[in-house]
Amino acid sequence: MSVAGGVLLYDPDCGFCTRAAGWVGKLGCECAVVPGLPATLRASGVDPDRARREIPFIDEHGRVTWGSDAVASALATGPLPTRLAARVLMARGVREVAQVVYRLVARHRHRLPGGTAVCAMPPAPDA
Repeated sequence: MSVAGGVLLYDPDCGFCTRAAGWVGKLGCECAVVPGLPATLRASGVDPDRARREIPFIDEHGRVTWGSDAVASALATGPLPTRLAARVLMARGVREVAQVVYRLVARHRHRLPGGTAVCAMPPAPDA
């Protein structure tokens, strides 16, 4: 799947993820925001199991980034303020913190606004 500006594939079964994905358009980002349905994930070459734990972003060249890097990639398609936020998220030191925060948010997304029991993270494959 190659779209100018890229594609952010969110978990449509998770209310928190759906609400968060809605902000991408509201912020003026020019990437497509698409429900990460199993058929869409497979057609995109994205690992569906990983996509249940981390949001994927597919850039216009077909490269996939995950989690907080995916969020930064989506923000980078927006106007100046969101592009600056993307650069900050990817800055050395900040990126590592953003990844930890992303994992914490993802792990507890069912407890956040819009979250439900359906949003609970599936167990990691090695668990």
